[in-house]
Amino acid sequence: MQFLKKLFSQSSSASGSRYSVPPGHVVYAVGDVHGRLDLLEKLVGMIEKDRASKAHLENCSLVFLGDYVDRGFQSKQVLDYLQALELDGFDVLCLRGNHEDMMLAFLDDPLDNEGWLHFGGMATLASYDTRPKEDEIGRFDLLKTASLFDDKFPRAHRDFIRSMPLSHRIGDYVFVHAGLRPGIALDAQHPGDLTLIRQEFTGSNYDFGVRVVHGHTGVQNPVVLPGRIAVDTTAYATGRLTAAVLHGESVDFITT
Repeated sequence: MQFLKKLFSQSSSASGSRYSVPPGHVVYAVGDVHGRLDLLEKLVGMIEKDRASKAHLENCSLVFLGDYVDRGFQSKQVLDYLQALELDGFDVLCLRGNHEDMMLAFLDDPLDNEGWLHFGGMATLASYDTRPKEDEIGRFDLLKTASLFDDKFPRAHRDFIRSMPLSHRIGDYVFVHAGLRPGIALDAQHPGDLTLIRQEFTGSNYDFGVRVVHGHTGVQNPVVLPGRIAVDTTAYATGRLTAAVLHGESVDFITT
């Protein structure tokens, strides 16, 4: 699996009055997995089947939009699966989400990042067979819990997450976990906005000159707007993990 280090990388660009991916290219963009290996495996199988029906297309990209851990109870297994994922005929790319950042921040400084435990981190600990420790009055012993987790957390997972780029561009589409800050050029976006921004992005009609495909902000059904496509259908709670399918100027969806 190949990962791109730049803040923004570009496969091709063909700006016009409508958004499109390059000719002969199909792109699958998968929303937030959040520890649901069962749904991930099912969706990848559905994507492979759809790809087989598009065998005439020369290039195929599979982009995961971040937030692989927390909330669901198979975070470790999801990272194992994605790290090993190789699909014939696919270029696979995993972007980083804010939950990956929160997990690593807890490992680095648990006292300042206790909040991660209350935003899905407890489920991640369980997937790594780590039971949170308490002190003598029943509060979390953050240092001991982080130490136990660090012992169970493979170096390969840490390196895998740190290698993940924050965004990727294909044709007239930019793929990112959370969104972009309106009024800021693409190459000047702050990394924190790419993984955390919500209302300032989703509530704006700002024209970035590209269409943004993102997760992070949950939606009941995929949302297609002139400037953005939202595909986080809160899989951990709904059982519906969604991928946008981009081919030429068309936008379709595959959902578990």
